[in-house]
Amino acid sequence: MEILAYIPKESPRINFVFKHICKRILKLDVKFTTKVEPFIAFKGVKFSYAKKQLGKEIFIEQHGLLVEQDFSDMDIKVGEWKGIPCFFKTSSKSSIPYDIFSASFYLLTRYEEYQPYVKDISEGYPIEESIGYQNDFINRPVVDEWAYAFRDVLKEKFPKHEFPERKGKNKSIIAVEEVFAYAQKGFVRQVGGFFKDLSKLQLKPIFKRIISLIQFKADPLNVYDELVDFYQKNELPMHFMFQLSNYSRYSKNLSYNRTTYQRIIKSIGDYADLGLLIGFEAIQDKDIFIKEKKRWEQIVNEQLDNVLIKRHSINFPDAYKNMEKLNLSTDYSMGYKKMLGFRAGTCTPFLFYDLDLEQVFPLTIYPCAFNSIALETMDEKEVIDQIKIIKKSIQQVNGNFLGIFENKDFSDNYEDKIAKEIILLIHGD
Repeated sequence: MEILAYIPKESPRINFVFKHICKRILKLDVKFTTKVEPFIAFKGVKFSYAKKQLGKEIFIEQHGLLVEQDFSDMDIKVGEWKGIPCFFKTSSKSSIPYDIFSASFYLLTRYEEYQPYVKDISEGYPIEESIGYQNDFINRPVVDEWAYAFRDVLKEKFPKHEFPERKGKNKSIIAVEEVFAYAQKGFVRQVGGFFKDLSKLQLKPIFKRIISLIQFKADPLNVYDELVDFYQKNELPMHFMFQLSNYSRYSKNLSYNRTTYQRIIKSIGDYADLGLLIGFEAIQDKDIFIKEKKRWEQIVNEQLDNVLIKRHSINFPDAYKNMEKLNLSTDYSMGYKKMLGFRAGTCTPFLFYDLDLEQVFPLTIYPCAFNSIALETMDEKEVIDQIKIIKKSIQQVNGNFLGIFENKDFSDNYEDKIAKEIILLIHGD
C-alpha cells in the first residue's frame, strides 16, 4: 500500500528514516511531495511532516534534526506516549506529541556515538552513557513501537484501508573464534599453554588439554557435528562465522592455511550460511580486513557478504565505513556485549547512515539483542528472564530476534544445555 508524505523540503535524513519506519517496519510504499496541491488532491493514506500544519491532515511537527546537517550535543528529555518512552517533544498542534522520526534517526544512526566520550574497553561506547540505558528502554525496540503506534493513528484516520502485516524472522549465529581449544596447535603452543595454566593453578584446563591430546576425549571446541544435528533436528536455519586472523595476542586460532580448518569451514557450508568473524586487528586496519576477506573468499569460493564483530569493540563508525568500502552487504555486530537489548533501538534491519558524509549506504545492519558474552557476567536466570521480556516486546511488533553465540558455548554439558535452551527460546513461537 502507498502512503504519501508532505515535506517542505527533501533531505537524505528524511528519506532514510521515513523508509525505515514506513517501508521496512510498516511495509508501506512511502512517496514524498513538496507541493501542497498534489498532497491535498491525494485520496489515499497521507500525512504531513513540517513546522506548520496545512489543514486537518495527520500532522507531525518537525523537531528540526532531520533538516540539519552535521551533529551537535543535545540535552534530551524523555517522556511517554501510549506507554512508550519518547523524546523530541512537539507542540499540541501535532497529531503525535513527539517527533518520532527525528528520535528514530537519532537512535538508528547512533548519533550519540559521534559525540566525544571515554571508551569502554569491551564496548567502545559505554552502555551507561546511552539514552536507552539511562532511561530504562534499552530492552525495548522503541523505534518499532513508535512505528506501530503511528500506524494506529493512521488506521484511525483511514479506517477503510487495510494495512499490511509483516512477519518476523528470528536468527541465531555461531561465531568460531578458535576452531579447536588444543588440537593441532603445535608442540611449542601446547607446552606454553600447559605451563601458563599451571602457573595459575588452573587444573581443569590442564586436565582437558591432556585428555584431548591423548584423544581420550574430543577437543572441547569440536562441537560442529553436534550443532549441525541440533539445528537440523529442530529445523532451524544455521549461520556460522569463522575467524581467519593471523596468530596474535588477540587470536589464538589455527592458521587459516591448515587443511583441517578449511575442511571444517567447507563442511559447515553444506548446511549453513557462512560469514567472516572479523579479527581485532582487522577492525582497526582496513588493509588487514582486506586480507581476511580475501582468505575467506578463497576458502569458501564465494563472494563475502556477511560479517560479525563479537568480542571486540565495533569501533563505530569507522568499522562500518570499511565494510561499505569493501562492498559487504550485511553486518550482525550492532548490539551490546555485557548487556541484552537494542543498541540502535530497533529490531528491524536497517541501512548504515554515515553522519560524516550525510549519506546512506547499502550495508544492511541486523541489530543483535543477545550476545552470549553476557553469560560471563550475568546470572543465567536473569539472562533467560530478560530474553523472554525482549522476545515478547519483539513479537508485539512482529520484529526480528537475533542472538549471537560461540562454539565454546557448547563445549561442556552445562554450558551446552544453557546455550541450546536460549537458542530454542529465541526461535520458538
